[in-house]
Amino acid sequence: MGNRPNRTVNWEGAANARDLGGIPAVSGYVQPGRVYRMGRSEWLTGRGWRQAHDAGVRTVVDLRNAAEIGRRDTDPVVPPAAVRGIRFLNLPTQEPDDPDFTALTGPYMSSPRFYEENLRRWPEKFAAIAQAVADAPPGGVVLHCSAGRDRTGLVAALLLDLAGVPPEGIAADYRAALAGINDWHRRQPQPRERPLDDAELAGRADAAEAELLSFLRDLDAAAYLRSAGTGEETLARLRSRLLDSPSR
Repeated sequence: MGNRPNRTVNWEGAANARDLGGIPAVSGYVQPGRVYRMGRSEWLTGRGWRQAHDAGVRTVVDLRNAAEIGRRDTDPVVPPAAVRGIRFLNLPTQEPDDPDFTALTGPYMSSPRFYEENLRRWPEKFAAIAQAVADAPPGGVVLHCSAGRDRTGLVAALLLDLAGVPPEGIAADYRAALAGINDWHRRQPQPRERPLDDAELAGRADAAEAELLSFLRDLDAAAYLRSAGTGEETLARLRSRLLDSPSR
């Protein structure tokens, strides 16, 4: 297979950002430049968005609830020209006003132990996300929530399972996301989450990985998406976007 692509993303301001390309699948690996994951889009600077566009990004799928979206005082001011040519879609993974789910998870999901329940409650939302990724124009698709960890992690797990990535590869990507957002908070003067020290981070990562692997043992992304209304042609286009080598 040769050397796998570098997954690092260095768009200015981007937090917890990585290319899913390079993750090994049953046959080969996920192609670079097809699907990315990251934290809040508002963290990117104008230069960062131009870098993302230069990297081929044409679609951004925001998985947050509508109330979470918007610039904060500490976010950079981004001129409209910086995001020209990039389409933004808001496709939340949950209903923000669902009292039972909010009581279970808090304002948003923060652990793989909630993934199964999220999928059970809102299959139509994940079918819509899958359709959006499949229907996206040529170019890279960015998935993001707030931290770029769990809501993004659940959607990434669905796509990677569909692409034939083994559970251990999906879990390694989750651990990278957990460490990535923790590193981000460590660098902030007033972090919104308390940064974990190395020992705490290792303990949380081990526990989360065990929860995620338990979830993945019973996950069949293709069967789930079919039951949610996703057609075979859409599933085929999703696999193609993730796996097919560029035409020469």
